[in-house]
Amino acid sequence: MRTVLAVLFDGVQSLDVSGPVEVFNGAERHRPGTYRIRTVTADGGPVRTSSGLTFVPDHSFADAPAAHTLLVPGGEGTRRPDPGLVDWLREHGPRAVRLVSVCSGALLLAEAGLLDGRRVTSHWSVCARLARDHPSVEVDPDPIFVRDGNLATSAGVTSGIDLALALVEEDTGRDVALSVARHLVVFLRRPGNQAQFSAQLTAQTARREPLREVQQWITEHPGADLSVEALAARARLSPRHFARAFQAETGTTPGRYVDRVRLEHARRLLEDTAGGVEEISRACGYGTPEAMRRAFVRTLGTAPAEYRRRFRPTPVH
Repeated sequence: MRTVLAVLFDGVQSLDVSGPVEVFNGAERHRPGTYRIRTVTADGGPVRTSSGLTFVPDHSFADAPAAHTLLVPGGEGTRRPDPGLVDWLREHGPRAVRLVSVCSGALLLAEAGLLDGRRVTSHWSVCARLARDHPSVEVDPDPIFVRDGNLATSAGVTSGIDLALALVEEDTGRDVALSVARHLVVFLRRPGNQAQFSAQLTAQTARREPLREVQQWITEHPGADLSVEALAARARLSPRHFARAFQAETGTTPGRYVDRVRLEHARRLLEDTAGGVEEISRACGYGTPEAMRRAFVRTLGTAPAEYRRRFRPTPVH
């Protein structure tokens, strides 16, 4: 029985708490005796979340149980953290088997000195502040979550669900995690090294309808002919006009946008299917395994086969 202890405070982001808690609770329903979920506030009294909800805790700091997984959420309340909360984390954080933060909860752990010398991530909007105020912390602003030994940190809000699913899979196996994901109607898990923004979110959405339709077409048909000429014809523009307008409205060139979409699609297929590298390279528009290998090495620093070995979950029997 692993005790998951979620720390609550005024101004906490409700989804940072409820998202991971629903995942752990779902795992407990599928495999009773796996998790015991508790919440704690400084004085044992209720707190008001940043969205106006009220959370009523199970414990105060004085009577909190020992935590296997200490969950520290983010929210507005991390901007000027309560010194008592930081002191409690400083004392109790090292006692947890696993220390987890969601979103700007990493700021609280950093204030408590628990991130020194560790690689972490947080919500994209606070990563610069985290790196500036805590130079001994290695901040990676790109991934949706990062594991560093017994420390796990995640990016904004919903990425806490991804991290919790990864922890459930680690604790109980793929079948339980998959059942929880299906119940919550979410992906089994996005791998931690996936960027906080997809190609569509990184690029701006084009203002003109033909260009927006081309963006969607690229995402839905990564294996198609996505040359500038073919995309320009779809937008009913000349290639030169199309390339100029696409970059002006999205902030990136058509070629770079296509490259990122294809890479994202290839990564998902390597993670979630048993398809061979040659089959996946064709499905993603690379044409040959060597072309896909070059794209992976250039962008991710690893070949497709090694990427699959590292990031495709292994079923537990």
